[in-house]
Amino acid sequence: MSAVPAAVEAAERPSLAVISAIGLGQILSWGSTYYLPAVLAVPIAEDTGWSLGWLFGALSVGLVASGLVSPRVGGLIHHHGGRPVLAAAAGLIALGQIGLWLAPNLPAFVAAWVVIGIGMGAGLYDPAFSTLGRLYGEAARPAITKVTLYGGLASTVCWPLTAVLNEALGWRGACLAYAVIHLVLVLPLYLRVIPKEAATARPTVGTTAMHPPGHLRPDQRFAFNLIAVVFTLAFAVMTVIAVHLLTLLQARGLELAAAVALGTLIGPAQVGGRLIEMAFGGRAHPIWTLLISSALVALGTVLLLLAPGWAAGAIILYGIGSGLRSIVRGTVPLVLFGKEGYAILMGRLAVPTLLATAAAPMLGVWALEAFGAEGTLVALSVAGMVNLLLVLPLLPVAMRPR
Repeated sequence: MSAVPAAVEAAERPSLAVISAIGLGQILSWGSTYYLPAVLAVPIAEDTGWSLGWLFGALSVGLVASGLVSPRVGGLIHHHGGRPVLAAAAGLIALGQIGLWLAPNLPAFVAAWVVIGIGMGAGLYDPAFSTLGRLYGEAARPAITKVTLYGGLASTVCWPLTAVLNEALGWRGACLAYAVIHLVLVLPLYLRVIPKEAATARPTVGTTAMHPPGHLRPDQRFAFNLIAVVFTLAFAVMTVIAVHLLTLLQARGLELAAAVALGTLIGPAQVGGRLIEMAFGGRAHPIWTLLISSALVALGTVLLLLAPGWAAGAIILYGIGSGLRSIVRGTVPLVLFGKEGYAILMGRLAVPTLLATAAAPMLGVWALEAFGAEGTLVALSVAGMVNLLLVLPLLPVAMRPR
């Protein structure tokens, strides 16, 4: 019996169920990986004596691993669909969490983060977007936006959950609990709800071998390379801000409590930006959303540098821009390059962005030590403006008839 074509089964499966399954998986995947050290690093350090630098460095190691596997993940999604890849990601994250639970020493702890990193490379935004793009084609834009709304709740949901688990079970018990959650909830949810797709035949000599999946025409390569640079620079800037915002705000004269209160504005601003995109963005080419996102991030960093008294407004503008950035990360490549080979192209784009995300926290530490908070804000503002200018050459490319 032949497999049901992806488009047919996707049409038969309610899109809301698919989006909700992937969205819930994003909340728990982000919350149990990327956002985990924010809550558990100090309890782990107090229990084991391992340095905080190494504990956060283990996350960077995991992000490097996720970047290195991303092209392979994109190829697997292209050929086999997103369902088995996302399911495997849940299993890998669970396996890594078990490794954290059992880790007798720091090298074992870091090795567990390598496994988690591979799971992140197979299960966070880029694979989720690739799955939706393969299921729904260019109509996936609203689905991608909705999934980012779920993902934006990851820290809101999982930081308190992690704190409760740590209080009740200790940090090792919290890691084991997340492993169980992935195995009994996320993994079965992916397998039951995400449509099964027929495998895509690999190109053969004499047929499509000259243009394999993910092939870019000469007139597309400039846009693809420029998008890679834009996304990489943007995520480097946003990661530095995400990790060091409290330090930057305190250096601008704010007390810790005030800095924390301002920092909490980012999450609602991100969700607000995504809601605006969901309500109005579908009427325009996503390149305009990318332009607005870049402008808001640049304006927010410049305002934070030049007008500390307007820090709340600066953070809200930045938050809206960063929230929109998560959406255009999936929608701009889909609309510019189409559904065919989209998963492979997303895998390629993920490599530099994830490596930049891994390196950015240490770059931020170096910048703060070398130039101070004001010098770091100058560098972030310049990088934000450069990023905005790099988007401009993409406008005529995006407006060109396909």
